[in-house]
Amino acid sequence: MKHEKRQLVRLPDQGKVAGVCAGLAEHFNLEVWLVRIVTLSAILLTGVFSLPLLLYIIAWVLLDKGVTPTSTHHNELKTKVWQAGDSPKKAMNEVSTRFRNLELRLRRLEKHVTSDAFHLKREINNL
Repeated sequence: MKHEKRQLVRLPDQGKVAGVCAGLAEHFNLEVWLVRIVTLSAILLTGVFSLPLLLYIIAWVLLDKGVTPTSTHHNELKTKVWQAGDSPKKAMNEVSTRFRNLELRLRRLEKHVTSDAFHLKREINNL
């Protein structure tokens, strides 16, 4: 696993306004939509003339324009830290298998409980 030092830049070609959120997401290995929602929520919840908006404008002015990283990371699945785990299809197959096994166990248990041998043993134990 190679660790390369990444510089914090803004990515205007990936951004909606100035590319600050896209740059932050790329730098911290997060999803862009998540950074945008957090930023927009911070701006709206603290008021239009607030510290988050001021920080966004400062970042817009101070951060250098960056070049869009190579598109190889768009082909990889689950590259972000918070996406760890199986793919949805694999997880669904595993859940289906577990439910199928539980269903079979339940059928065997139901067959045993409703059998004549079970009732006979129960009556003998009650004597």
